[in-house]
Amino acid sequence: MTSQTHSNSSYLGYSSPSLTASYKQKLYKKKRAHNMTQKVDVLICGSGSAGLCAAAWLARYGITCKVLERRDGPMTMGQADGVQCRTVEIFESFGIGEELLRESYHVVEVVFWADDSGSGVIRRTGKTADTQPGLSHQPHVILNQARINGLLIDLMKKHNNQEIDYGYTVKDVRVDESQLSAGPEAYPVKVTAEKDGKVEGFEAKYALACDGAHSTVRKALGYNMIGDSTDAVWGVMDMVPRTDFPDIRKKSSIRSKAGNLLIIPREGDSYNLTRFYIELPTGTKAKDVRLEDLQNAAKRIFSPYQIEFVETVWWSAYAIGQRHADFFHKDYRVFLAGDACHTHSPKAGQGMNVSLQDGYNMGWKLASVLKGLAHPSLLETYVLERQKVAIDLINFDRYFAKLFSSHGSATPQEFQEGFIKSGKYTAGLTAKYDESPITSDTGVSTELATNVVVGMRLPSAQVVRFCDAKPLQLAASLKSDGRWRVMAFVGDLSMSQNMAALQAVGEYLGSDDSPLQKFRSRSGEPDSLIEPILVAHGKRHGVELEQIPQSFYPFTGKNHIRDLHKIFFDDESYNRGHGHLYEHLGISPDKGAIVIVRPDQYVSAVFSLDDYRRIGQFFEGFLIPQERSESLTGSKL
Repeated sequence: MTSQTHSNSSYLGYSSPSLTASYKQKLYKKKRAHNMTQKVDVLICGSGSAGLCAAAWLARYGITCKVLERRDGPMTMGQADGVQCRTVEIFESFGIGEELLRESYHVVEVVFWADDSGSGVIRRTGKTADTQPGLSHQPHVILNQARINGLLIDLMKKHNNQEIDYGYTVKDVRVDESQLSAGPEAYPVKVTAEKDGKVEGFEAKYALACDGAHSTVRKALGYNMIGDSTDAVWGVMDMVPRTDFPDIRKKSSIRSKAGNLLIIPREGDSYNLTRFYIELPTGTKAKDVRLEDLQNAAKRIFSPYQIEFVETVWWSAYAIGQRHADFFHKDYRVFLAGDACHTHSPKAGQGMNVSLQDGYNMGWKLASVLKGLAHPSLLETYVLERQKVAIDLINFDRYFAKLFSSHGSATPQEFQEGFIKSGKYTAGLTAKYDESPITSDTGVSTELATNVVVGMRLPSAQVVRFCDAKPLQLAASLKSDGRWRVMAFVGDLSMSQNMAALQAVGEYLGSDDSPLQKFRSRSGEPDSLIEPILVAHGKRHGVELEQIPQSFYPFTGKNHIRDLHKIFFDDESYNRGHGHLYEHLGISPDKGAIVIVRPDQYVSAVFSLDDYRRIGQFFEGFLIPQERSESLTGSKL
């Protein structure tokens, strides 16, 4: 993407006291004499959305990585701002969703304006929900990328005191193929970087290229971007408008003879900061665009409404490029993520989100391999899954860009219908991962859970927690803490066959043959890698805790107390009504189902209740057995 950017603020960084040149030189030589290269488990090139999300996962596992960033300090303004529903769900799972929701602008409604009469005067042609009801329990929100990055940086520091090394320019990356078969302790990735004119060397077990559209790592590997760019040039500016346009604080699309414009209200209601995306005339070159060009174009498009620009805090111009990398990895040791492997227009709000989800997909897999929990072949699924997402993204962006373009033939009604049809994609909820060792739909009956799709993220609805009658979203139990979930939807427990099925599943999960035992280390909790979760249907008041197998409330924590927070009912709550989870998931209360959920909330497999032994067979396909440990249930209280 060709672009230029401008802002009226600069980063104010901290500078350490000056050292004399001779002392610096001695210190540098001494360091190089004792340590010519630094060895790290993971080296991440770039601290954008993809790199930070992967680093946050690694920190959550207690793994320290090296994050090299070209900038002199954290991002301060501009760039992406749209946070789609799926990304909000991810932040919720990391425990930072409340901050995101509190600080952001919530996009509830979209308004469509057009000059449908050809008179040069725009009028409102329609309204719709930004996210169609039922797609997600989380909203689409707007928050500047600097703050979004800040939330992830704070998360890294909280879990592992992980820092970012600023001011580094990566010069070269290569893989020493002679070390690929040397075992898990080898450091085959060789990285050269420069800071303040000094060249440093790094050796890593794995490296992630998260260094943007002009990725140095991608170029060093000899990889290319495949695709094309359109002739369309768009401008973007964050500013404070003074206008009589009635929908300035709603997400609005304006299509007129003078061009197209997309309004995105920004966070901070009192400040009225607003973002405009403006289509510029054919033949415009991004490098020639001035702020006055954007302002004048906006005034023409807004006619007959008046608009003044009180303050402009950031603006940019860019030519749309829709490309993806020809390869996403090198020997499964160096992986490309984010803009380093896919670029596209920003109008659908996908860029930061898809990039962040690249890192989210990779982080837990990399940590699982480094911790010795899973076979290295697990990393191959990153390429299988995210390369397909990137290609789908490019295809969608071509469609969406054409829909927005003034050269498109869509009528106002067709444009609105196209926007609504695209809603599930723009919410980030259409990714479907193909068959692999961790995504198995072989032998699965779709009738067991008609709305639970293997390879897609598990939908959520309200449930009632058994131990305290608290209503909450099922997604609240799927925290991003590295654990797999075996979710037993045992149906209506007033039915004798369902109660019998619950006992059988619970006995298996609590046995020595259980994957919960086989794949947890001696020092780990019974649910440290695979967590059992029980979700029953119907009236909870007729069920006692002693009727539920103890494998669903094992002894955990430093005080060795039973964890009662894994049992839920799809039942009426006292103050928030009924969530109808079983109906939402398409699970019959008579038959139930077993659903295996990955650490990233995607569905791995669906089994019938009497097929519970397939749980162990599934995990044996990629997990590494750990040391034998004490009995799962431990104390008998």
